[in-house]
Amino acid sequence: MEWSIQEIAKKAGTTSRTLRHYGERGLLEPSRIGANGYRYYDQAALVRLQRILLLRELGLSLPAIAEVLAGQRDTSAALRTHLALLEQERERIGRQIASVRTTLHKTENGEELMADEVFDGFDHTRYEEEVTHRWGREAYEQGDRWWRSLDEEQKRAFIEEQAGIARDFGRAARDGLAADSDEVQAIARRHVAWLSTTTTPTKEYVVGLGRMYVDDPRFTKNYDKHGEGTAVLVRDALAVYAERNM
Repeated sequence: MEWSIQEIAKKAGTTSRTLRHYGERGLLEPSRIGANGYRYYDQAALVRLQRILLLRELGLSLPAIAEVLAGQRDTSAALRTHLALLEQERERIGRQIASVRTTLHKTENGEELMADEVFDGFDHTRYEEEVTHRWGREAYEQGDRWWRSLDEEQKRAFIEEQAGIARDFGRAARDGLAADSDEVQAIARRHVAWLSTTTTPTKEYVVGLGRMYVDDPRFTKNYDKHGEGTAVLVRDALAVYAERNM
């Protein structure tokens, strides 16, 4: 049994373009290419795609995923590893849910909040390996020291500022505004200013971050929940801003 690229993209919640990109990177070859040029995938390809998507959800870059897939020939053993990691993530998300419920309850009843309760499950250190790989150990340690130096209110304000920027990008995407428009560039300026609270962003950093918002499904999902195409608008807006101002 096999499926077309369109069928697999729909079932996996991704796009044909993404699947073709995985193929170009040597991650996911089609089981065959039809006379019409369409790509088809068999059961083995489906299992491999599941592994790729799981690893993406866990935050691995495409080069890192290629290394993992090359080193794990035993599909059953690989899936057991993924399952264990997913169960860990489920436990962390459960702690986040309990944390938000506690915050909501205490806020509505005027009770005092404790930082340990508010941020239980929000463990930013799980991105340590990824940040170190992308921007170096010093970048991670600088950000880690900065985050730990914040009090409860400062952490909340930092998160809310980013959420507001994302919502405004989403509104601009829904309105069909261009990445180089004055309105969108004003949001991009706020975004870079927000980044500046933790680091000194360079042109390459800002452009690379924008690309990551599209290439990494976690970020794409978080932006596109405000409107389809938001992540792409953010990427393009940051590239324009960086070219003009950095």
